Amino acid sequence: MVKLIVWALIIIVLIAVIYHDTHNFKIYEYEVCSNKVSGDYTFVFLTDLHSYVFGKDNDRLIKAIDDIHPDAILSAGDMFTSHHRDGKFHPEIAYSLLKRLSKKYPFYISNGNHEEKIKESRAIFGNAFDRYKESLKREGLIYLDNESADFNKDIRITGLCLPTAYFKKIVKKEMESDLLDRKIGGISASEKERFQILIAHNPLYFDEYRKWGADLTVSGHVHGGIIRLPLLGGVISPSIALFPKYDGGKYVKEGKTMILSRGLGTHTIHVRLFNPGEVSVIKVRGKSDVT
Repeated sequence: MVKLIVWALIIIVLIAVIYHDTHNFKIYEYEVCSNKVSGDYTFVFLTDLHSYVFGKDNDRLIKAIDDIHPDAILSAGDMFTSHHRDGKFHPEIAYSLLKRLSKKYPFYISNGNHEEKIKESRAIFGNAFDRYKESLKREGLIYLDNESADFNKDIRITGLCLPTAYFKKIVKKEMESDLLDRKIGGISASEKERFQILIAHNPLYFDEYRKWGADLTVSGHVHGGIIRLPLLGGVISPSIALFPKYDGGKYVKEGKTMILSRGLGTHTIHVRLFNPGEVSVIKVRGKSDVT
């Protein structure tokens, strides 16, 4: 009897934690220093919303961002889920949030695998992705579909949209050595003097991103490993990899940095355990702060 009560209490606690973590987010702060930058800048990074709502019309999420007062917002996509009903997909929640935020802050966005699926699956969705992208651009968002934009004289932002083949489950697709150059172009000698931010949804290719020349890569996709365990970290990735190498947080290799957000929402399996959603605050510190 006692064992049954204990197990019942454990199950109740786990259900409560899952409910909390699936409906709430936490602000994570990261710092990146570079002598390529002459000032200090604060970026908010959002990814993997999957049409979740935090407060009426995402008012709670917007207030949290307003309290941060970022210089710009970055997004690695998957703001909606590409499952379709009646031959349509439903980006309304994402569109409303992105539209409201773009009226307040410079907003740089690129594709996740769900946007890329809509773009590739024209037999199902027609030109729905083109209409979605163009409508966001009309609202003032800077949509980087394998394109680059200048944030200022020191910082360049590039959005990489990988084909859905690079999001295969179980087996990782090897990346061709020249793929990034073909997709987004190389970095010239003069551009290497600037701080390069790369928005790239899939973190598995961090080595390729840094070798291409990304000083800071911002990624998502892994959802923090869905369930997080003490010492072990994330348990499973969307590609069905157990205890993924990259599950969330800051990674540095050979002077290059990747910030991997745990994302905000879920899809298919609507569970987060010891893993609330993430709003990433990335503080890029310039020359005066580099020792």
